[in-house]
Amino acid sequence: QVQLVESGGGLVQPGGSLRLSCDASGSIFSINLMGWHRQAPGKQRELVATMSGGGTTNYVDSVKGRFTISRDNAKNTAYLQMNNLKPEDTAVYYCNAVIMDRRRVWSTYWGQGTQVTVSS
Repeated sequence: QVQLVESGGGLVQPGGSLRLSCDASGSIFSINLMGWHRQAPGKQRELVATMSGGGTTNYVDSVKGRFTISRDNAKNTAYLQMNNLKPEDTAVYYCNAVIMDRRRVWSTYWGQGTQVTVSS
């Protein structure tokens, strides 16, 4: 099986920074897209940022210029650098990835989520 494990969440003051990490492990053959979504209480889960296997990125408008997604393909790891955080960024952040396992079956996987709280 394949698992995604997030780390790096926590409490930060407005204007501060955090870096989230997502480590993929298990029976991985290859990874296509990796990305981050978030969900605030009472709101729909929304896409935050994605990066394709070829390096193409996509961001929701509200985080453009503040968040940066990156990948270390050799480590099967994705990162989300979050700068100039705002209270409205408070949410549970989920890593996701489209992965072919060693059975050569494509699936979309999700991490358990990590809480990011922006508050003074």
